[in-house]
Amino acid sequence: MRPENRIDYVEIPVTDLKKTRVFFEAFFGWSFKEWGDEYLSFSDGRLDGGFRLAAEAPQNGVLLVFFSEDLERDVERVKELGATITQEIFSFPGGRRFHFKDPAGTEFAIWGESNE
Repeated sequence: MRPENRIDYVEIPVTDLKKTRVFFEAFFGWSFKEWGDEYLSFSDGRLDGGFRLAAEAPQNGVLLVFFSEDLERDVERVKELGATITQEIFSFPGGRRFHFKDPAGTEFAIWGESNE
């Protein structure tokens, strides 16, 4: 039985399913299943979700934020995989983070605990 009142599935609009799959397979090692030409489901080992084909990348929508033990390493990794940094690493109460757009143009963030 699935627990109630928890996020059970995340669906993300993207403009290019192939680029999105290549990026997330390489960066996180997620597994994928194709559902035709307009949908791609994923599992990160804890949460399932999907990428649906959209005409435009979402702007100012929900921001998915991932956790990292090493932000500096991951800034370089996302750039190597074709992502664009939209906000360099900055501090906030409780930690530090950076924002990036994946190769298909969808924005995400990665945070880590403060080094101090």
